[in-house]
Amino acid sequence: MSHPEKRDSDSGHSPSSDEKKLGVEAGGFETRGHGELGPDPDAGLSEEEKAKIDRKLLWKLDLRLIPWLCLLYLISFLDRTNIGNARLIGLEDSLNITGGQYNAALSLFFVSYSLSEPLTNILLKRLRPSIFIPAIMVAWGVVMTTMGLVHNFSGLMAARFFLGLAEAGLFPGINYYLSCWYKRDEFGIRAAIFFSAAAVSGSFGGLLAAAIGNMDGVGGKRGWSWIFILEGLATVFIGIASFWMVFDFPDEATFLSDVDRQRVIRRLKADQQSSAEHEEFQMSYFWASVQDWKTWLYAVIYMGCDGPLYAFSLFLPTIINGLGYKSTQAQLLSVPPYAAAAILTITIGYIADRTRQRGLCNMGVSILGIIGFAMLLSAKSPGVQYAGTFLGALGIYPCISNTITWVSNNTEGVYKRGVTMGFVIGWGNLNGVVSSNIYLKRDRASGYRLGHGIVFSYLVLFLLGGSALQYLLLRRENKRRRGGGRDYLTVGKTEKEIEALGDVRPNFIYTL
Repeated sequence: MSHPEKRDSDSGHSPSSDEKKLGVEAGGFETRGHGELGPDPDAGLSEEEKAKIDRKLLWKLDLRLIPWLCLLYLISFLDRTNIGNARLIGLEDSLNITGGQYNAALSLFFVSYSLSEPLTNILLKRLRPSIFIPAIMVAWGVVMTTMGLVHNFSGLMAARFFLGLAEAGLFPGINYYLSCWYKRDEFGIRAAIFFSAAAVSGSFGGLLAAAIGNMDGVGGKRGWSWIFILEGLATVFIGIASFWMVFDFPDEATFLSDVDRQRVIRRLKADQQSSAEHEEFQMSYFWASVQDWKTWLYAVIYMGCDGPLYAFSLFLPTIINGLGYKSTQAQLLSVPPYAAAAILTITIGYIADRTRQRGLCNMGVSILGIIGFAMLLSAKSPGVQYAGTFLGALGIYPCISNTITWVSNNTEGVYKRGVTMGFVIGWGNLNGVVSSNIYLKRDRASGYRLGHGIVFSYLVLFLLGGSALQYLLLRRENKRRRGGGRDYLTVGKTEKEIEALGDVRPNFIYTL
């Protein structure tokens, strides 16, 4: 039997001459069913006019979606990592807890956070983004506020557990949500801009903590309490506003006209995305993700950057403090590495979108992190070690968004993609338990060599090694598909059944 033309999963569809006669260009499908064509609202217009309309539509999407989602993630990352800033201004002394108990509180967050993540994208799809995302924000804002009222170790542990439970749906949910709005070669830069909010939160968090710390004693509360209370109340306020600022999926988005809604769905169909249409959840989608070897290798790659991410973000103030800088100085010196990381994260997102070489970008960036932590391990000079924190940040942050985009590009089907991203991100975040227990108070005298060594190993073995292995395996599979080695999968199947194979179908070429 004949087979559809091979198409790159990043590149979209090159229309045939017959399709051009029908007015079906890139972006020329409608969600009537798998692969079925619908009328083009821009039929009869010139290519230049269509391109202008498409640019205007994309700009509208960016303005309505990206800024607010970036704010939400900035708040999320600030709320989960501000405990590192609170530690420098008396958290442990006030609650009378040991360094081990502090690390246990960090760990418990990641347990509830990670175990909840695989299910959150299914809830997001079933409850709608405009309900699910604001609801969880209000919930974790309340928890964060009460964390400023705790008086002992038990109270801190309970607050961290419920904070992880409430926050679990935001990061995988928004990445999945954005992947349902943008074409594959548009998603990377936007995921990078979104995730750069994490780096910005590091800079902002250090400045904010230095300012709020001056409220020590106000209302009988310590400065660390006010960090949690004020940032928690801000989260509640932003969560309530999100009921009006977060929109649903393209087929139901209220800020789009009917024609624009049709255009968005058609351009997704042109990109061969099943996210352009409705799917009813079936357990087969869950098992398709579980049985896909790419899911687990991506999980290994993601743990290679996510474990170091949490070690870095939770302990950077402590690391800088250990170099001999005082509390306020350490808070302020934590700002520049995060700012540099935010810039590189967006740059790598742009480069990876243009080159479609996400694996090579991961490998190149990871080398920066490896060099940075090698400097932290071997150097004696505080100046050289501080420079190492810059390279460490540059080698970690860009790989988070790039890996998530790589996963999304190569996983087809609404629910399969959601489940896969939940597994990958959940497993990566579970490594936060490890990250929470590698920078110990007793290791301060040795320069935290144990923590630096573990982060170094994660970067070499899992991030660099895993990315290289995934790159080679995907390249081999693409060669096999281009050579017709997977064409047997379509024998005897209808066009709809072939489309339903998702990323298993022979004409789906993986992004490297």
